Amino acid sequence: MTFLRGWHPLAVDSALAAVVAAMLSATVLVTPQAGALDLAAVLVGSLSLVAWRRAPLVPLAVGTVSMLVFSVHAQPGPPAAFPVLMAVFAAVWAGHRLLPALAGAVFLGVSLAVNLATATGQSPKDIVQGTTLLLGWFLASAVTATVTRQRQAYLEQVEQRAVEAERTREEVARRRAGEERLRIARELHDSLTHSISVIKVQAGVAVHLARKRGEDVPGALLAIQEASGDAMRELRATLEVLRDTDDPDGSGAQDSRLDRLDDLVDRARSTGLAATVTISGVRHELPPEVDRAAYRIVQEALTNVSRHAGGAAASVRVDFGGDELVVQVDDDGLASRDTPPVPGVGLLGMRERVTALGGRLRAEPRPEGGFTVRAELPLGEPT
Repeated sequence: MTFLRGWHPLAVDSALAAVVAAMLSATVLVTPQAGALDLAAVLVGSLSLVAWRRAPLVPLAVGTVSMLVFSVHAQPGPPAAFPVLMAVFAAVWAGHRLLPALAGAVFLGVSLAVNLATATGQSPKDIVQGTTLLLGWFLASAVTATVTRQRQAYLEQVEQRAVEAERTREEVARRRAGEERLRIARELHDSLTHSISVIKVQAGVAVHLARKRGEDVPGALLAIQEASGDAMRELRATLEVLRDTDDPDGSGAQDSRLDRLDDLVDRARSTGLAATVTISGVRHELPPEVDRAAYRIVQEALTNVSRHAGGAAASVRVDFGGDELVVQVDDDGLASRDTPPVPGVGLLGMRERVTALGGRLRAEPRPEGGFTVRAELPLGEPT
């Protein structure tokens, strides 16, 4: 019933039993032969339907006996079969077969025998036809319960298959992602490791020969040697992250943290870039992904200053707040609002990192000249 939809099952069953009890009580009142015993039998048989979900055999037994008392004593006709029909449906729906059939046969057989023995104004043919009609209703009730049970089992099976298919898709996606990570790791190793190793070895040889001849080692050569060593360490850390399927977000990479900010700035200074660092707020432990993103943003910003703002000075500011970490890199280069630089892959990577963390990024020329990169990174879960 539509008006009962959404109710608790016990409330629905209680309402159903009350409706049946009211209908049969009205039948008792209009049946001449009925008395107090019949009213009690009707109430007991109807109210037992409250348990049809939790204990379907209880209303089957109680309803069959009670309605037989009412049917044999008062002979009300088909209405006496209503609670038994519902109890048969409940028992078959719960998976029982023999007991519902036995209850229906007992009710119809006893009712037929009593009606044939005591009928005065009705022909035996009419009595048998009425009993046959009730038998059809009992069969229809059992068939409906069987179909309902099978449909429910089918829906549960479909739901289980959907859950299994979703789990399988997730496993396939994880496996493919892992395979792609390994492929990228192999490509990075094959394409970059050899080249960086050659640069590092050549720089080391040049430094060694210069010192052996007693010559001053150029600062740029030392910077190349140091940068190539750092690049090798970071590349190895990146390859380890890519190969580690238990660390898919790269939280295990330790070489890309703000703890190494001083080394990063010193390396930038060794290339001739005048750089300063200002840290404000109370320094505290950062979420790994925020820590790593902040380091990469500073790294990319300083690299861009060295490459595109020749001779410019850079200032790095890191503000440790309670709710967010603010990283800002300013330079006094030639960029202006009239001739803004063309965004490259580095700025795109910065924006992707910040967006993934639910933060905000501002990368644009400054009014007084030069360029600014400001990233505001929340310290909570990304939104």
